[in-house]
Amino acid sequence: MSKRIYLCLAHMSGNEMKYIQEAFDTNWVVPLGPNVNGFEEDLRRFVASPQNDREVVALSSGTAAVHLALLACGVGPGDEVMVQSFTFCASSHPVAYLGATPVFVDSEEDTWNIDPDLLDKAIADRIEKTGRKPKAIVPVALYGMPYRIDRIMEIGAKYGIPVIEDAAEGFGSRYDGRVLGTFGEYGVLSFNGNKMITTSGGGALICPDKEAKDKIMWYATQAREAYPYYQHEAIGYNYRLSNVCAGIGRGQMTVLEDHLAHHRHVQAMYEELLADVPGIKVHKAPDPRFDSNYWLCTITLDESLRIKGQENAYATGIKTAIGGAAGVIHVGGGIHTDCEPNANVEAMRLYLDAAGIEARPLWKPMHKQPVYATSPAYVNGVSESIFKVGMCLPAGPCVSDEDVRYIVSKINEAVCA
Repeated sequence: MSKRIYLCLAHMSGNEMKYIQEAFDTNWVVPLGPNVNGFEEDLRRFVASPQNDREVVALSSGTAAVHLALLACGVGPGDEVMVQSFTFCASSHPVAYLGATPVFVDSEEDTWNIDPDLLDKAIADRIEKTGRKPKAIVPVALYGMPYRIDRIMEIGAKYGIPVIEDAAEGFGSRYDGRVLGTFGEYGVLSFNGNKMITTSGGGALICPDKEAKDKIMWYATQAREAYPYYQHEAIGYNYRLSNVCAGIGRGQMTVLEDHLAHHRHVQAMYEELLADVPGIKVHKAPDPRFDSNYWLCTITLDESLRIKGQENAYATGIKTAIGGAAGVIHVGGGIHTDCEPNANVEAMRLYLDAAGIEARPLWKPMHKQPVYATSPAYVNGVSESIFKVGMCLPAGPCVSDEDVRYIVSKINEAVCA
């Protein structure tokens, strides 16, 4: 196989150019306009249900959405925010933007998401230690898997703490039939180039009502006051989504259901084809209430499993971004850290990479990141243990049934007899 199979890449619907061309033809090449309004309305209709009538603001990124949600919940210097540790840094970095401190909470074994019982204990302990309750709770839909939002909302109500759902990886996932991002005070979505749908780069914030939407939109457009000149009485941000990117999003919304069905189909194939491979387990939903979009399909490798080339797994350091990862990395940190994937996991990644298959380690828990060394953490060992044995496999719209069979064949080939 000559082509490279990427983890998760966007797939265009064919309708995007209509909206993009319209933006250029009407000269709406700015961070507002008909496509932005239309995209927000498409999103609003998608998340709507009999239980809620939410509003949506389209933004430049999911990270921006987290930032503005925290701001709207009153997070500021000296505050604490309860954050799921097993996540990407976009869930926690905005807490630091605001001068607050993330307090990390470990995961439960079945969903890999925030452990509600540990969360409850952690909040009680923070109140006892600081005399103040945390300002927000941020659960994360890791790889699309729903969190136990019913328990999380109960805990939030118990202490009077708003819940900000980080559903950046979980667009289209549902818990007990209801779309993630519509339970808490705010819900975060991402449309990065590797998400369920893309605007090339972008995100959105699901808001509880029109008043909240207007406030978020005000913050997202530099917090300008109503004068004929530029008057600013609060710090705002340049976070609005461009009309051109929103046009891509409108086209992508026409294939969202197809993308969701495809990811779930790929997950089912992995479950079937890897069912009888000793030492390899596909992570899946614990019961029907957890309707994951399976943004990425994930597996774990038993520690005793031997992989070809395992003795050389960490022989050399990384000099560039892994597997096409966006951005620039800082070289010079070394080869090993105090918390890393097991040698057989790294050996499998390298074996698949040589076969033209992009696979990646799971997110490294935030409480093990050096930048958060001084942040409080309530751990039970779950996220660290899963990080050491876990791996992400390709699952995007461009991954065919033939690709999945090829990936599984290479996984089997990599395992030492």
